[in-house]
Amino acid sequence: MDFSLFVHMERMSAKDTYQELHDQFIELAQMADAGGMRTVWTGEHHSMDFTISPNPFLLLTELSQKTEQIRLGTGTIVAPFWHPIRLAGEAAMTDLITGGRLELGIARGAYSYEYDRLGGGMDAWAAGEHLREIIPAIKGLWVGDYAMEGKHYAFPKSTAIPKPLQKNGPPVWVAARDPNSFDFAMKKDCHIQVTPLWNGDDEVVDLMAKFKEAKAANPEKSPKAMLLNHTAVGANSTDIAQDCKDMSRFYCHFGAWFRNERPITNGLITELSDDEMAKIEMFSPENMLKNNVVGTPDQVTERVMNYQKMGYDEYSFWIDSGASFKDKKRSLRLFIDEVMPNFKGNT
Repeated sequence: MDFSLFVHMERMSAKDTYQELHDQFIELAQMADAGGMRTVWTGEHHSMDFTISPNPFLLLTELSQKTEQIRLGTGTIVAPFWHPIRLAGEAAMTDLITGGRLELGIARGAYSYEYDRLGGGMDAWAAGEHLREIIPAIKGLWVGDYAMEGKHYAFPKSTAIPKPLQKNGPPVWVAARDPNSFDFAMKKDCHIQVTPLWNGDDEVVDLMAKFKEAKAANPEKSPKAMLLNHTAVGANSTDIAQDCKDMSRFYCHFGAWFRNERPITNGLITELSDDEMAKIEMFSPENMLKNNVVGTPDQVTERVMNYQKMGYDEYSFWIDSGASFKDKKRSLRLFIDEVMPNFKGNT
């Protein structure tokens, strides 16, 4: 099993400066690189302090100069906010600059807050249509002399300039949840990234079942499956209790962003009070402990080994959690030092 780190500049309070968050982002990525993780992933978001990354290619290019060997992934590009020619060219340039280390994750996006601002108020269905058009387009543009006449994109014969360093272009990963997305990704020779979010291991099992069903329908394909899961590793019960509390706060605010109903001022959402968060049972600290990968190194190891047995090829440590930088470093350090070594020889 491969391991990776999923991380953003994460701003929960106006007290956090962008420079501090940037420096912390770099340090966590460097820890992952030195610790032998395969990839560091960072996504695309706009006009939101919650997860800061208006163009992940910029951060990944910087990381290529400050890390040694870790691969550099977009987790994920939001397809409807891009034109295929621009995306193919910028991804290829990033691949060239990083020495062929790019992994290109693409999704339809999730936040109506962003759709309202960059997508003309589109919904998730329309965003999914963009995703299904843009993936074959960028793959065609990397080969060259590709023309398109689609519902959302149309252009005469064009090519990506520059061409990617990696033969056939960077590996493409599709964020998938419904069965049609799994089947589409495999047919287009893409790997698949899934996340249960707050839904626990029943969802993890269901997502792998969808992956295997799509694989059975496409036996000639050899996609990889990556599981992205909120993770925290504690040395003792005090650490674990704090991690669950932080994760609860994160998800309460995640849900508020997703519903797009709460006041937002200068990129910061109005914080939920303790009383408001206490009423959101599904995001309680107790449910965070149950439904996310939180625990001692031994407990986390056991849980991740179960995912490996299910058939997942990569486990991505989602470190965004509202935790302090000190606690994030503690958690990642324990994962690298006391969890990952248990999987040596099992990849």
